[in-house]
Amino acid sequence: MNEHELKVQQKQEVQHKGETTKREKYFIPAVDIFESEGEVTVVAEMPGVAAEGIDVTLEDDVLTIRGRKDEAELPGGRILLQEYETGNYQRRFTVAETIDQEKIKATVNNGMLRVVLPKTEPAKPKKIEVRTTEEE
Repeated sequence: MNEHELKVQQKQEVQHKGETTKREKYFIPAVDIFESEGEVTVVAEMPGVAAEGIDVTLEDDVLTIRGRKDEAELPGGRILLQEYETGNYQRRFTVAETIDQEKIKATVNNGMLRVVLPKTEPAKPKKIEVRTTEEE
């Protein structure tokens, strides 16, 4: 993976194509992506999202991460200042076809989602015996 292909992004809202019928906001979670010889790891920041609210899918070599954040209930009173904007999270990545889709694992701890994408083992060279047609 080329480090020039990935760029650091600030918290921003997902821009939907066309019009939407939902009033929910979707934010692009901040991520770190690490690659080792055997796997690619994606760590996404999703504060306040429980494990039950996270969906991770891989379809047509596109990894999609979604997080649903329920509105926090206020114990009473009124809001005087609100700087932390809540909403849902969504981010998509195109992954290499060398990912072993059957072994992908995702865990969440304290608002940090970790998705481990193991690489498939490269095909090993195989010597193919060449025979004459008389040997068949």
